[in-house]
Amino acid sequence: MKLQRKNGLRATALGALAVTGALVLTACGSDDNTGGTGGGDGKTSAASNIKCEGAKGKLLASGSSAQKNAMDLWVKDYMAACSGVEINYKSSSSGEGIVAFNQGTVGFAGSDSALKPEEVADSKKICKSGQAINLPMVGGPIAIGYNLSGVDRLNLDAATIAKIFNGKIKKWNDPAITKLNEGASLPDKAIQAFHRSEDSGTTQNLGKYLGATAKADWPYEAEKKWPAPGGQAASGSSGVAAQVKQVDGAIGYFELSYATSQSIPTVSIDTGASAPVEANSENASKAIAAAKVKGTGKDLALELDYTTKAEGAYPIVLVTYEVVCDSGNKPETLDTVKSFLGYAAGEEGQKVLSTAGYAPIPAEINAKVRETVAGLK
Repeated sequence: MKLQRKNGLRATALGALAVTGALVLTACGSDDNTGGTGGGDGKTSAASNIKCEGAKGKLLASGSSAQKNAMDLWVKDYMAACSGVEINYKSSSSGEGIVAFNQGTVGFAGSDSALKPEEVADSKKICKSGQAINLPMVGGPIAIGYNLSGVDRLNLDAATIAKIFNGKIKKWNDPAITKLNEGASLPDKAIQAFHRSEDSGTTQNLGKYLGATAKADWPYEAEKKWPAPGGQAASGSSGVAAQVKQVDGAIGYFELSYATSQSIPTVSIDTGASAPVEANSENASKAIAAAKVKGTGKDLALELDYTTKAEGAYPIVLVTYEVVCDSGNKPETLDTVKSFLGYAAGEEGQKVLSTAGYAPIPAEINAKVRETVAGLK
């Protein structure tokens, strides 16, 4: 099967919105964007604007696998500029990252969903003079990837997606699917639906979308743990993507980077707009641009509109947060956390990722992220 996407959209997504600082969920990870190495004095590299002042030693972080490709690029370029600093980000899951943060074993965590009230309360044991906050750093589409021989285009709506993932639609030629794909030759083949085995913000964001748009067919709370019966489980977005890639008749959900890197075709979503909406960066940007800050104080958790019917707006999106203490961060890692996250949210960090052209966080929100990172204590 050939995956038919307009690669030119990747480079134009930033220009489609009047925003600065492209924050992305994905990049190939193989591009060499390091612009030289840092000097031994720990100061800004001559070939980079990365500010390394105060950064030192090893910084451990963990969490969301959705941002792994973005984090890989950031870590590579930051360590090339800041001599003697090691950033070690363990890609696991949002749930595991938050647990590690609240146990005090990492300097920051990555999560695809904003912290729950009980997680914030628990963080006060670690953030001695404050509490954990959400800093939105990267955004993009959650792709519904599939593997179906002879089918290189597929449209689904929210109700059909819900019925597929809760086992109510079992065959690819089900009338509900054929109705959405007039003229397509859909086989009489069993659907093999894959979901995440561990707690996942990606799962939770998919659940928010289905709960908001197909409540009658998806009566579950939007939690990080997979709620529906049936299906098959795999570990991490990479694991789900690998299963979809290998199994004819499979379908699963994961960040767009995993689909593009493995040439897995993705579903276009029938939102009620004039045409089904493809999963790409430009279309996700249209949805994320309407996000509003729902957090209070220094917390910058966002509220997304999963029910959008705007033309060309891809509705299944997520924003990945870095979780830190607003006050009471570990003294031995505070300067490194501020330096690294300041780079990631800054102009150069965004420029490194903008070559992939993925969905940007709105400029006014990104400005608040930079201000908050600079004021961490």
